[in-house]
Amino acid sequence: MAERPTAEQIERLFVGTPPHYTRGEVAELAGVPQELTERIWRALGFATLADDVVAFTDADVEALGRVRAMLQDGPLDERAVIRMTRAIGQTTARLAQWQAEIMVGAVLDGQGRPSDADLAAVMEASRRLLPDFEQVLVHVWRAQLAAAGTRLLATTDLSEEIVPNRLTLAVGFADLVSFTQLSRELDEHGLAELVEGFESRAADVVASYGGRLVKTLGDEVLFTASSPHTAARIALGLVEVIRAYGPEVRVGLAYGPVVPMMGDVFGTTVNLAARLTAIARPGTIIADGELAEAVEGAPEIALHRMRRRPARGLGMVQPYVLRRA
Repeated sequence: MAERPTAEQIERLFVGTPPHYTRGEVAELAGVPQELTERIWRALGFATLADDVVAFTDADVEALGRVRAMLQDGPLDERAVIRMTRAIGQTTARLAQWQAEIMVGAVLDGQGRPSDADLAAVMEASRRLLPDFEQVLVHVWRAQLAAAGTRLLATTDLSEEIVPNRLTLAVGFADLVSFTQLSRELDEHGLAELVEGFESRAADVVASYGGRLVKTLGDEVLFTASSPHTAARIALGLVEVIRAYGPEVRVGLAYGPVVPMMGDVFGTTVNLAARLTAIARPGTIIADGELAEAVEGAPEIALHRMRRRPARGLGMVQPYVLRRA
């Protein structure tokens, strides 16, 4: 009879060797000041432990040693290292939770309370797949770094200084119409399928045209593109693909300067795209004047000028309805 996995077994499976260092000992062995070590753990999303708690492994010592090397040999100072660490911690925490949910859903039938044998089956499947997951993760991360660098070059005039904290991008918001009503009509399983179906289809469309899916918010997605034409094609694709899936979406597009931060984008251009989404009718795309001017004359795009109207916090704006010609 299979035994219920313990917390120690789960940690051993994914981390490797058992912990045998306190936080003071791991800092001393790695040659990193303890105060910085604690800041790194917090940035990674881990709780601060008491001084006498044995919770760190040889892998933790090695990782901290690499941080020390980056500080000594590279261009990163402590502030940059903490920001980089926080990016890793927040991203991998969400990734790990998402992967765990997928794994449990794939192995278990979802009916009733899982037995000890069910949990043991999840552990065994994880043990078999872990090496492949790790290799794929590193490969995709490198490919995404390459894509990020390419996007940065595509949005910057190479004859001028690259300023990574201010870029000119096309920004798009897309949200499901009547999501609140749908969420009341569906059970938990149906609502989860609706949200996952919307997010997965939106992600596929954005990626297929070379845009970047910045974030998903259940019934909304935020994406960026290096050119207005790419953003317009993404928006047209979203309306068509989601409509074929079932619900309607509405999309707001704007083009202008944005401030990238922690993988997200901020600024007036982002706010304007959100405001335009709010005034769009179901199944329609509303663009601002900058984006409309940039795509005017494109053979696959038709534009219809609307009356000027106020946008909360932004004054009067000139919206355009964007359709497939």
